Amino acid sequence: MNRFVHRYEIDQSRPPVKAALRDVAVRALAPAVVWWVLVAATGLVIVHVFDQLRGEDAVDRWFVQQRTASLTAVSGFFSMVGSTGYAIGVCVVVCLVLLWRTRQWWFSLVPALALSLQALVFVTSATLVGRTRPDVEKLDVSPPTSSFPSGHTSASTALYVTLALVFQRIQHTVLRRTLTVLVLLVPLCVATARLYRGMHAPTDVTVGLLNGSVCAVLAWRYLRRDVRESTSDGTPETAGARRTTDPQVTASAAPAPVRSPSA
Repeated sequence: MNRFVHRYEIDQSRPPVKAALRDVAVRALAPAVVWWVLVAATGLVIVHVFDQLRGEDAVDRWFVQQRTASLTAVSGFFSMVGSTGYAIGVCVVVCLVLLWRTRQWWFSLVPALALSLQALVFVTSATLVGRTRPDVEKLDVSPPTSSFPSGHTSASTALYVTLALVFQRIQHTVLRRTLTVLVLLVPLCVATARLYRGMHAPTDVTVGLLNGSVCAVLAWRYLRRDVRESTSDGTPETAGARRTTDPQVTASAAPAPVRSPSA
């Protein structure tokens, strides 16, 4: 039993709202600020030190040469999957399903928190960095944000990495592994589609993948959970149903032996 992956199964205790909000600030937002500094610094170095890494345009030109009607249609679909509206819509559905299935509001908010964290990092760093988009024919309308990092890639990564973590609850091994692989392929397809459509350079989508992954991890661990113990057979054990393993406690709880009368 992986304590990080199954932390919301091992400890299912309801947190106070104030404690949950404090954990969001301390365990999610604060580390996200540190991560934002790294992302923004990377972008500024690319733009101002390495002249926007213009050599990367060769990759986009290669994708332009590979364009066909079928590939353009497929890339258009995955580009849509990474769009803001689509990601928010899927996220709302996932959160509602999790709330319905688990009745744990603190757990059902994790996908929304992951998407929100990546958006904060992406929007602010893109505004600060201001990297221009590749000098090739573009198949999408350029959004108002700059090229670095890729918002489509970042959003899809945050959402579907979180969903992959959620799928680890599934008991059926083949189904769990199949769904995990499928959802983890989505961000890679989105990143490739954005390159194919001339909207981003390779470093844009690479940092987008990193940003989404980091924010998914920060969101998944935002709430303090007691994961110190698990049952002997590896099944999750809730905080309210932990077994006593302290030998002193066990001994004190055992009935005193009955002495036989003296001869």
